[in-house]
Amino acid sequence: MSEITFRTDIDADRNKVHEALNTHDGLTGWWTTGVSREGEVLLFDFPEIPEPFRLRRDRADEEEIVWTSIGAFPPHWSGTVITWQLTGTPDGAGTLVDFRHTGFADDDPGLTHTADTWGGLMYRLKQFTESGTPCPFFTL
Repeated sequence: MSEITFRTDIDADRNKVHEALNTHDGLTGWWTTGVSREGEVLLFDFPEIPEPFRLRRDRADEEEIVWTSIGAFPPHWSGTVITWQLTGTPDGAGTLVDFRHTGFADDDPGLTHTADTWGGLMYRLKQFTESGTPCPFFTL
C-alpha cells in the first residue's frame, strides 16, 4: 500500500493547530468553505465535485487526530486513513505536524494529484494557523 507523508513546522501552539483540524471555523479557514458534520463524520464539499468527501473522525486528542474515509467518493480514498500527529518543536515555540494519508493502492493513478493537493493544503494550514487569517484552498 502507498501513502503520502508531510512534516510541517508551524509557528503556532499545538492548541491552535488542533483547533484548525477539529472545528468548523478551523477547517474552513484552510481547507474548504464547504464543511459540515453528521456526528463524528465530517463532510467536505468542493467545487464541481458531485458529492462530499466523508471522513469519520476516529480520534481527536491533543497529540493525534485520525480520520478514516468512509464515503464512496472519491473512490480511491475509500478506506484510507489520514493521521495528524502534533508534537512540540525542538525550540518549544511551535508545533511539528506529521501528516500521513495511508492505504492507497500501489498503482493508484490519483496518488500524484492527491499528494500535490495535500502539499498545498499543508501550506494553507501553516499559513492559517500562523496568521489567523482564513485562506481556504477551496471555496464554494
